[in-house]
Amino acid sequence: MMRSTILAIFAALSVASIPVPAGAQKRGDQMQAYQARKQGKLLPLPEIERRVVPQMNGAEYLGFDFDGGSGVYTLKFLRDGTVIWVDVDGRSGQVIGRTGR
Repeated sequence: MMRSTILAIFAALSVASIPVPAGAQKRGDQMQAYQARKQGKLLPLPEIERRVVPQMNGAEYLGFDFDGGSGVYTLKFLRDGTVIWVDVDGRSGQVIGRTGR
């Protein structure tokens, strides 16, 4: 009885300490985004892109990332060898931050 209890505790600790693979986190964020869009709480990515990409004056659009916890889309651009990150509030579509030139 005691041995099985100790083994169960070690098994639980081992599982708890296993890092979550990056792909699993990304899938979780994608699911959060999907649910939020379905509920009308989040703008769809094409709408975000329609608002932001034209403002980037010739920078090459490389893609995006989404943070399900904050509801922020981060769009990535390249201009003259410089990477530009644009953070966009997924609820309003407003640019809330930018790095690069």
